[in-house]
Formats: sequence, C-alpha cells, structure tokens
Amino acid sequence: MTSPATIRNPVEDHMLTPDNAALVIIDFQPVQVASIVTMERRQLVANVVAVARTAQLYGLPIVLSTVNVKTGRNQPTIHQITEVIPDAVPIDRTSINAWEDADFASAVRATGRRKLIMVALWTEVCLVFPALDALKEGFEVYPVVDAVAGTSQCAHAAGLDRIMQAGATPITWIQLACELQRDWAREATVPGFAEIVFAAIHP
Repeated sequence: MTSPATIRNPVEDHMLTPDNAALVIIDFQPVQVASIVTMERRQLVANVVAVARTAQLYGLPIVLSTVNVKTGRNQPTIHQITEVIPDAVPIDRTSINAWEDADFASAVRATGRRKLIMVALWTEVCLVFPALDALKEGFEVYPVVDAVAGTSQCAHAAGLDRIMQAGATPITWIQLACELQRDWAREATVPGFAEIVFAAIHP
C-alpha cells in the first residue's frame, strides 16, 4: 500500500482539512429557498444538508446566520439544516451583507480558520457580499457551487463569476466530502462519509 504513514500538516495543508476549514451557512430560510430558480429546490436542500452533515462529521466549526427573524419579517433556518446541526446558534441580522454584522464577522474570525466553506441564498447577494469582504480580509473562500442558488440563471452565474474573479475557489459538495476524508485509512469517518454520499446521491 502506498498511503502515507503520516498525513500532511492538517493546519498548513493548502487543501481543505478538518483542521483548517470552517463552514459558513447564510440565509437558508423558507422565503429564500422558495424564491430560487437556478436549481430544483429539493436538490438544493439535499445538497446543503450533505454539506452540513459533512461539516458535522469532520468536526468543522459552523457559523450559521439568518436575516430578519427577530424583526418578524422572515422565518428561521429551514428545519432540514437545523436538525443536522442542532448546536449551531443562528446569528440573526438586519444587514443584507452578513459581513457588515459585527457579531457574524466576529464569529467567523473566532473559528480561527482561514479557509471558509460558504453556502448562502441568494448566490448573487448573500453569498457574494460576505465572500468579497472575507477575501479582502485575507480569508480563502470556497463557495459550494451546487449548494447555492439564485433568482435567475444570469444573476447566479454573475455572482459566482464575481467572487471567482476576486479569488474564491469553487467546489462541489461531493468534492468537499472527499477532500476532507482524503484517505480510506482514516477509518473513523468512513461509515459517516459513505452514508452522507450515498444518501445524497440516492435520496
């Protein structure tokens, strides 16, 4: 067998690892989910749940944010996500750009992780704005492109183009899971990995 006897430094690795990345989930609320048109909604929910389950499996810090729940203008995070990450306390905001909320930005910084895996609704707004600010602050941003969606194909594509031109690195949910697992010799997470992957591929 050619698997390495020791893994690369999991904090300094240029790729995503359970020790150098955090997950940021922004505004997966009923109104936002209902308004997207760039992918089938059940598939979107299945994919973002796979992302959340993956983060839980590998012990990633998770920052969860909502907008306008306390004002009564919006509903909380969809239950499919909160059931997977029950310990994540949502940071509610009024700002459209999550990064302009001091509590949100502080929570991201407090993870101590410089690689941010990001999912948000809508792509063109609630993903783009904090991603641009995080990039400017020196974070690496990894939008999960098949777990985000927008209000039109044009808006979604333009949003992704904008943050990629600014330096974001696009990934998919299954790429994320495989990158965190990396080696079948890491047996502790193999059963959970298989369950997440095959549940999402064959719901």
